[in-house]
Amino acid sequence: MKKIPYIESFDSAYKDSFSFSHPIKIRFSETDMFGHMNNTVPFTYFEEGRIEFFKKTGMMRKWLQSNGESIPVVADLQCDFLHQAYFDDKINLFVKINRIGTSSVDLHYLGVNDHRESIFVGRGTIVQISQRTGKSVPWSEEDKKCLTAYETITN
Repeated sequence: MKKIPYIESFDSAYKDSFSFSHPIKIRFSETDMFGHMNNTVPFTYFEEGRIEFFKKTGMMRKWLQSNGESIPVVADLQCDFLHQAYFDDKINLFVKINRIGTSSVDLHYLGVNDHRESIFVGRGTIVQISQRTGKSVPWSEEDKKCLTAYETITN
């Protein structure tokens, strides 16, 4: 297996370190003419998984408040493909926090098929910004507790 630069050791311990997953089924419209999952699709799955993850942590509720000041934005995304995936395959998309910064959070993603094969991995940085100024907004202590509570409870 190729070395993935943002993962120290892609082994069973790394795979077992994820506590949140979201089921996804590859739709026909997400495949190419050969029936393979299109290479742009995992980024859509990352978004879906990230939103569901943030719902579990309670952060989406905060960001969606009508009087809310801050919102999350994607600063960067990356994906590495490991195995082919096809129309109608079922994937468990795992999401976890890799690192929490001052106003950012680095998430890791892992897509696993029904045969327990890792089909893709990814990472991305999400930054909390002010809707008014567009500048980053540091996490409060309450935000940090929300971000880490789900993983603490489920691990």
